[in-house]
Amino acid sequence: MTEERPWGKFEVLLEESDYKVKRITVWPGRRISLQYHKQRSEHWHIVSGGGLVTIGDRHLDMKRGESIDIPRGALHRVHNTGTENLVLIEIQRGAYMGEDDIFRIEDDFGRLN
Repeated sequence: MTEERPWGKFEVLLEESDYKVKRITVWPGRRISLQYHKQRSEHWHIVSGGGLVTIGDRHLDMKRGESIDIPRGALHRVHNTGTENLVLIEIQRGAYMGEDDIFRIEDDFGRLN
């Protein structure tokens, strides 16, 4: 299942009762909303490209081969600052992993909660 978004797309690779695995593609110059989740934590592993990852008040330049944990409730965002697609594997862990557990604080495309 692939879903298009204004910043790129994601594909659900695997979904079980307590975890979900996605492949997320962020197009050059785009970024996802600044968001948090009440029900899940996430682990991101960059498989191609790179960009700026924000978690709370930290801003990290990340590239292929690097990973980061995003605790439940932490504000986070990824911004593709490069010229090629940024692709990451996201592993969600928690009691609930639905798309309605996204609470947007800032969004370049007007999709605030």
